[in-house]
Amino acid sequence: MAKRLISVLLLFIIADIYFYQALLTLTSNTFWHTLYWMVDGVVLLGLMALLVLRRKGKPVHNLVQVAMSGMLLVYVPKLFSFPLLFLEDITRMFRSFPARNIYISEAVVFIAVIVFIAIVFGLTRGKHFYKIKKQTLYFTDLPKAFDGFTITQLSDIHAGSLRNSKAVDKGIALANAQRSDLVLFTGDFVNNMANEVKPWLNSFAALEAPFGKYSILGNHDYGDYIRWQDSSAKAQNLRHLGELQADMGFKLLLNEAVFLQKGQDKIALIGVENWGKGGFQQYGDLKKATALVPDNSFKILMSHDPSHWEAETVNHRQHIHLTLAGHTHGMQFGVELFGYKWSPIQYFYKQWAGLYNKGGKYLYVNRGFGFHGMQGRVGIWPEITVLTLKRVTEKSFAPLAS
Repeated sequence: MAKRLISVLLLFIIADIYFYQALLTLTSNTFWHTLYWMVDGVVLLGLMALLVLRRKGKPVHNLVQVAMSGMLLVYVPKLFSFPLLFLEDITRMFRSFPARNIYISEAVVFIAVIVFIAIVFGLTRGKHFYKIKKQTLYFTDLPKAFDGFTITQLSDIHAGSLRNSKAVDKGIALANAQRSDLVLFTGDFVNNMANEVKPWLNSFAALEAPFGKYSILGNHDYGDYIRWQDSSAKAQNLRHLGELQADMGFKLLLNEAVFLQKGQDKIALIGVENWGKGGFQQYGDLKKATALVPDNSFKILMSHDPSHWEAETVNHRQHIHLTLAGHTHGMQFGVELFGYKWSPIQYFYKQWAGLYNKGGKYLYVNRGFGFHGMQGRVGIWPEITVLTLKRVTEKSFAPLAS
């Protein structure tokens, strides 16, 4: 991971130098040249201050937010401009390196301005630009009574980051408007502390579904990222979070399973605690969670971190039909247009957003309802997932989006 981060930083530096070449082509005014490097210097000083304060154990949450926003606004627009300048340099190499074309430099600045505006939108309005993502999944062994059964999935609320109650309530109303049979929440209700939920109790209590609301814990819910007075205070915080989720109408599943019944048919809903690769805690116990689930049951698993799917779920002795996860947020930054999707998170997680399939075992990764770290979303918008389960008799089929 460290090598990848270094590679990203090097790419930012190269793009920064290239963009400065376009600026030199457009103006010889030293004021703009000086301002360019002063802005860069302020961002770099902020990053250095962040590292120093973090090493000293000082609270840096607000500074992290500012630093991330600054890097997005200063470096990312230049990164999108870099390919055009690089291509120009390739042609210049075969022409004995003439002066840069002023029209290409103008185009580069235009691209950067468009990306800058998009980032400003993401940091202001994008955090609540809720999108419904609908997916229909087909199974040959889905119990007949559950044919057409609908699930609304939410994930990664991060209540401690939320501020705009009107916007949040609009998102909850949008989720309720889907009229799903079941509401599932796949972890990270808070950033660190259970009390973050209190201002939002009434809002999330308003979520409703005839088959109930179920939840699991995400890596942030355990309070692992802040210092506690002692271990009992940390444990009490986790218990309190469970109580608050119950107050909102959620049944918290802790390495356990419940059965949902419709008519004479049942399906198993399984919830594991957080289990992740790459240094994340592995509290989840899939073996324990499925101990009382018959092998022939239709199974839906809630597991916060999508890395758990390939690491344990796909090869689990029981067939887990559908796994629902979150965690990645799609890094809250990327591009999703006309079926194409890209985000830097894909270099860290193989499964990071949307639907995945291995041998008839499905994983859906929700992009998250809230936000954390960066106080906004750019291109990867907050998501409300609606899944429809369909029964088919054919042996060969493929998942289709509704």
